[in-house]
Amino acid sequence: MFLSVFDMFKIGVGPSSSHTMGPMVAGARFLQSLRGLPFHAYGVRATLHGSLAFTGKGHATDRATILGLAGFVPETMDAEKAEAALDDIRRSHELQVDGLPPLHFDPEKDLRFDFDHALPGHANGMSISATDAQGDVIFHQIYYSVGGGFVLTDEELAAEAENRGKDDKAQVPFPFSSAAEMLAMAESSGKTLAQMKRANELVFRSDQQIRDGLARIWQVMRDCMDRGLATPGVLPGGLKVRRRAHAIHQQLLAERGMNLTAPHIINDWMSTYAMAVNEENAAGGQVVTAPTNGAAGVVPAVIRYWLDHVPGAGESQMPEFLLTASAIGGIIKHNASISGAECGCQAEVGSASAMAAAGLCAVLGGTPQQIENAAEIALEHHLGMTCDPVKGLVQVPCIERNGLGAIKAVSAASLALRGDGVHFVPLDAAIETMRQTGRDMSDKYKETSLGGLAVNVPNC
Repeated sequence: MFLSVFDMFKIGVGPSSSHTMGPMVAGARFLQSLRGLPFHAYGVRATLHGSLAFTGKGHATDRATILGLAGFVPETMDAEKAEAALDDIRRSHELQVDGLPPLHFDPEKDLRFDFDHALPGHANGMSISATDAQGDVIFHQIYYSVGGGFVLTDEELAAEAENRGKDDKAQVPFPFSSAAEMLAMAESSGKTLAQMKRANELVFRSDQQIRDGLARIWQVMRDCMDRGLATPGVLPGGLKVRRRAHAIHQQLLAERGMNLTAPHIINDWMSTYAMAVNEENAAGGQVVTAPTNGAAGVVPAVIRYWLDHVPGAGESQMPEFLLTASAIGGIIKHNASISGAECGCQAEVGSASAMAAAGLCAVLGGTPQQIENAAEIALEHHLGMTCDPVKGLVQVPCIERNGLGAIKAVSAASLALRGDGVHFVPLDAAIETMRQTGRDMSDKYKETSLGGLAVNVPNC
C-alpha cells in the first residue's frame, strides 16, 4: 500500500476537503471526461446526495461544484476569478471552459440537492450528467468525495474495494499497509519511519521534488496560520461566529515574559495556532488538508508549537515530521477512514491528532515503537467523536476542536517518549475500532447536521 505525502497534504481551499474541494475536483474531472467523448454535449446537470446535500449550503458545496464545472481546481483557484466566473454563469446560464463548446447550465435548475436518496458507495455522493439539446442524458457519472479531497468514481470505488488487501508490494520498497508491518519493516531495515516513507516517495519523484514539495506544504500551512492570527472579524455563514485567534494571540504576546504566567498557558498557544488555521478555512481561505480541511489546524499547530516553543527545534527536521505524519495518516485512511461523513470527527480530528503526535514524537527523537505508541494514544482518545457541525458550517464545534486535538497530540507524544514503546493497545487495534465505531454510528452524527450540537444549539 502506498499513499503519497502529497496526497495526504494537499493544497486547497476551505471550508471542507470532502464537501468543497472534492465536489470541485469532481466537476473538473467530469469536464475532462467530456473532452474525451466522440460527441458534444449541450448542457450539464448535477445532483448532490447524502451528506453533500444535507450540509452542502454550509460547506459551499453548490458553489464548489459550479466552479469545478467551470474548470477551477482547488490548488490553483484564484478567488477573484472564481467570483467573476460565478457571476457570469448566473447571468449567462453557460459554462465556458477550454476544449469544450459552451455548455448550458442554470445553477437554479441544473444543480439539485437530493435529501431523499443517498448513493450506495459513500455518504458523500454526487452525480453529474451531460445532456443533449432535448434535455436527454447522453453521459452520466457518479462521484464519491471520500475525505481529504480524494474523489473516486463509482467504478473506481468498487475497484478499490475489490483490490483492498491484494499484493501490490512490488511498487515501493516499504509497502506497509498496517502499523504492525511498518514496525516490522523499520526493525528489519534499521530505518526510521520517515526514511522508509522517503524511499517510497523516491520511486515517483526526485529527492529535490520531495524537498521542494514539503517546503511548499509547510509554507502554505504557515501562511494560512499567520493570516488567521492577523485577522479579526466575523466568519461568513450566518452564525456570526467571531474570529478569536487574533485577539487571543495578542493577549499571549503581551503576557510573554511575565513571571506569574501559569505553565498551562502553553495550551492556549497551541489552541490559538490551530484556531487561526480553521478560522481561515471557515472563511474559504487557502489551506492544506491535514488530512482534511475540517482538521487542518492540528498538524500545523503542533509544528508551530515545536518550532517556536521547544528548544533545539529547527525547520531542517520538517520533512521528518511531515513524512512520519503522512505514514500514519496513510495507514488510517487505508484501513478505516478520514471522512467525517463516513466515521464522524474521530476520523478527521482523531486522525489529524494521531498524525501530529507521530510527527512530533519523531522529531523529538522517538523510536518507531514510540512513534506508533504516540499515534495510538492520540487516536484512542478521540474514539467515538461525532461530526455535528451547527448549521452545516465548519465552525462550531470544529474550530475549537482542532485546538484540543493539537493539545492531545502533544500530550500523546510526550507520554510515548516517557516509555519504551511497549504498550497495551496497538495502533492497528485503535484504527479498526475507529472503523467499527464509525460503521455503527448513527448517520445523524456523521456530518449531516441532523443530531448532536447541530440540533441542540440555536443557529439562526
